Amino acid sequence: MSSLTSPPDHKKPRLDQSKVIGTHNGTFHCDEALAVFLLRHTSTYRDAILKRTRDPDILNTCDIVVDVGAVYDQPSQRFDHHQRGFSGVFGYGFETKLSSAGLIYKHFGKEIIANKINHSVESPIVEKLWLKVYKEFIEAIDAIDNGISQYSTELKPRYRSRTDLSSRVGALNPAWNEPFDAETVDNRFLQASELTGKEFFDRLHYYTSAWLPARTLLISAISASKKDVDPTGQIILFEQFLPWKEHLFELEADDSDPTAQPNKAIYVVYPDETANNWRVQAVPVSPESFESRKALPEPWRGLRDDELSRVSGIDACIFVHASGFIGGNKTKEGALQLAKVALTM
Repeated sequence: MSSLTSPPDHKKPRLDQSKVIGTHNGTFHCDEALAVFLLRHTSTYRDAILKRTRDPDILNTCDIVVDVGAVYDQPSQRFDHHQRGFSGVFGYGFETKLSSAGLIYKHFGKEIIANKINHSVESPIVEKLWLKVYKEFIEAIDAIDNGISQYSTELKPRYRSRTDLSSRVGALNPAWNEPFDAETVDNRFLQASELTGKEFFDRLHYYTSAWLPARTLLISAISASKKDVDPTGQIILFEQFLPWKEHLFELEADDSDPTAQPNKAIYVVYPDETANNWRVQAVPVSPESFESRKALPEPWRGLRDDELSRVSGIDACIFVHASGFIGGNKTKEGALQLAKVALTM
């Protein structure tokens, strides 16, 4: 039995009032390292003691047990996923089998996010972040721990990657030919837990401070563009660059808020990163697709500068990509004109 603190005598009631988190000892994985970190950022288990053991008598004295015990039962605070017949998933369209990280995140994630961003648990912003962080961060940990391949077995990877978070946590375990000292392994587990937690909060910070504000700006740009640029909603003007693709497709598919729902956009116009020039970009058929809903006109493709201005009849042109997915102009007015003319061709 390995434990970060002396185990209580399970034949006697615990006299202290500290909560106790239980998980297994020995080799550790990313899912329980993150699960323990997340629990320690809840109001209930913030100051909890950690016990690492497989002794069922000791686990039975713990207030919550993760990744061991062969039981998933939220009321009794048991969160294992290894037992025969377990097939729990996150829901909301996600179908990946949960690991202990996903189980803890499913039940405690909203509270953790709400505390971190100072919102109520019921806030729609909290739910949006909760779903986004699962999709972009937690789900992969669930899949890797459960041995779920990202691709079908018929596909042979061109290279091997061992830089994902689960691999980096695994590398903190002692090598096969190192002495296996329980105290050393427990300390390395704490390192792993902190590593997973830092990356979790880094992702949450990004989605809170950058991803969500982009969505707000896009909604404003859609409204302003329908009023001032193109009443049909096929051209959207951004006054600053922002990541828009994922948000645009989500908004188009979301009929719960008709005021925010855009028409089917064809082109977006925005300043480039230097804000010295402007871009017109064709909206793809899906966020990851290289195929456009309506590429910029074929006669413009691959042309640059004066030749492009001559062929298009629009001054100050810079380029149109050979595939027609993007073009540039020195002015906002010129980029908007490229988009408007392209709609008619």
